[in-house]
Amino acid sequence: MEFIKGKYRSSIFSSETGYKIGLFRVKETSEALVDLKNKTITFTGYFHELNADDLYLFYGEYVYHERYGYQFQVSSYERIEPEGKDAIVDFLTSKFVKGCGEKTAKKIVEVLGDNAIQMIKEDKNVLLSCGLTVLQAEKIHTSIMSYYDSDEVIIYLKSLDFSVKEITKMLSLYGNVKVKNIVQNDLYSLVEFIDFSKLDKIYFKIYEETNEMRILACLIEVMKRLTFNAGDTYLYREELITSMWEFFQIDVTESFDAYIEDLENKRQVVKKESRYYLFQMYEDEQYICNAMCDIMNHDTKMSYKIEDYLISIEKEFGLSYNDEQKKAMKEALTHSICLITGGPGTGKTTIINGLLRLYQHMNGLTDLQMNHAVALLAPTGRASKRMSETTNYGASTIHRYLKWNHETREFGVNEYNPNEHSLIIIDEISMVDNELMANLLRGIKHDCKLVIVGDEHQLPSVGPGNILKDLISSDMFSHVHLENIYRQSDNSFIPILASEIKNVEITSDIREKKDDYNFLECEKSKVKIMLKEIIHRSVQKGIKEKDIQVLAPMYKGENGIDNLNIILQEIFNPYQDHLEEVHIGPTIFRVGDKVINLVNDIEQNIFNGDIGYIKEINVKKASEFMKIDFYGNPVVIKREQVSQIRHAYAMSIHKSQGSEFNHVIIPMTREYQRMLYNRLLYTGISRAKKSLVLIGDANSFLYAVHNSYSVERKTTLKEFIMHKYD
Repeated sequence: MEFIKGKYRSSIFSSETGYKIGLFRVKETSEALVDLKNKTITFTGYFHELNADDLYLFYGEYVYHERYGYQFQVSSYERIEPEGKDAIVDFLTSKFVKGCGEKTAKKIVEVLGDNAIQMIKEDKNVLLSCGLTVLQAEKIHTSIMSYYDSDEVIIYLKSLDFSVKEITKMLSLYGNVKVKNIVQNDLYSLVEFIDFSKLDKIYFKIYEETNEMRILACLIEVMKRLTFNAGDTYLYREELITSMWEFFQIDVTESFDAYIEDLENKRQVVKKESRYYLFQMYEDEQYICNAMCDIMNHDTKMSYKIEDYLISIEKEFGLSYNDEQKKAMKEALTHSICLITGGPGTGKTTIINGLLRLYQHMNGLTDLQMNHAVALLAPTGRASKRMSETTNYGASTIHRYLKWNHETREFGVNEYNPNEHSLIIIDEISMVDNELMANLLRGIKHDCKLVIVGDEHQLPSVGPGNILKDLISSDMFSHVHLENIYRQSDNSFIPILASEIKNVEITSDIREKKDDYNFLECEKSKVKIMLKEIIHRSVQKGIKEKDIQVLAPMYKGENGIDNLNIILQEIFNPYQDHLEEVHIGPTIFRVGDKVINLVNDIEQNIFNGDIGYIKEINVKKASEFMKIDFYGNPVVIKREQVSQIRHAYAMSIHKSQGSEFNHVIIPMTREYQRMLYNRLLYTGISRAKKSLVLIGDANSFLYAVHNSYSVERKTTLKEFIMHKYD
């Protein structure tokens, strides 16, 4: 790591998070940067505060920015005490030190020498030997200690292994005085922006043994892990006690009730009979119940003759709706809330298109007015993009619609600032968890029409909750389930197979080739060979790589996603001298690679599950390490953000949810057995639009069909809704 030493001059840019771009006058450098001596350069980094003309030591690297030229990227820094008698006099007579004129300053330096400031910090009484009064000594000592207070706090926090960015945020939130007290007495409150595991390691740098602060924090962490891993919204006593020992070797058996009572008083936990909820999870589930019931109470029967409008729309679209589809559109327009569900090929998209046109005609709205009246929403970027393409209306992710702020972790659209759309259609609702659903309902007016579209047999949300299932089983809302399947051709098999998997009734010969389906049996050791052959043949037929997606249940193993991506990269994007590439651990990222994004970033308009292609790799530019094109949306990835992407030639079935692909290939072998179950298989197969190829073992396929596996999630939304109307 290189260093520069000199004086901070001024800021060019400064953010609320402490990130600064500024000018720095260099006096000394490490050997590699000697050319910078006596020059003013640009620097970037996170800082609590920088005082003009102070002497600083910056550690980091000197990099080239394509737009702004060379910059010194600061990874850590420290303020240097004034060096030399003249510099010490200047400091003592500066605005930072009260009660010290030039004559007094010179006298102090004359008596105490070059180490004057350090001596004063250690013992204010040394000033008495310089002829100062007790009052003067107190003023000067207090000023100097106040000035260097943040430096000492920073040094202390660095000794505990907090990063500069974390320290900067802590100081900006709490100030010099309070932050040390928080670290020592309320350490785990920092979990909002610092990982729990890191805080727990820091705890043992401060304390030797577990105290009540840690026990309470670990209980909350256990509840977070268990609810997230299982998708539950509440937990039971025994699983909490067992997991406290399993995760942290803490025995809370005897004092469990006392700890829970403490957490209840702090509004972190809610206990209802034998159920234990995280406070916000309970609040969210209650809010969803109350909001949905409130919206339903706005039900108004429409006087329009929907049948007349349907006839004209059928002529316009050149199609004929069946009774099921007509019923879905009528229910959506005559009720404030309507659930429309069905598997692949059952016409959900056709219904959404018809519903939009019906709503427009019945309300006499122009296209511009429709954009203000209607909101089309989906949980992922790809799902919202597909919604836009199939409806020709603008669609949005729920996060973007609610104006999610990544820095503050808050939604800009909320109960105090709701959107005012009169018709809201949410697609892929099975992917929406409790927290997101609650925030969506907080961000809309409750006199709207809410149309909820999804497939109840797909995998549930990654986060806690089971929204679609709970709403359906409450039996309190209008619900139309679509059964009729519309084939893409006379020999179209994908929707039929999906339906048979869902019903656990395979009546078809899965080995029989169809227009859009093929099962190629082979041993697990031959799966990769077979995969290569299928792809080569597909490419020869003119199928583009972007239209082919390999889906698998697991990341590890001989035929796991990680290994499949290695061979698929060799096929689709092999090594070439002119292509820039970089090694990140065992992974090679190369220009042209297909990658998947793993985080939500509203500012850059990318979301978990979005797929893109690497356009540039800049190994010398940490701030612009990669440029990735997410289907027309160019995004810059910093070096520190590389962990948020991974190769996507093969991807998990979980990550594929909410997406559709023209041509899908799914390996099906015994090594996946612990992850092979009905809903997963159904979800993977229903991603295919034009063709589906299964490779491997037919018995493994049948095992998945008959393995219900899915553990029932513990939720109370259904119960809350039903009790609301008791």
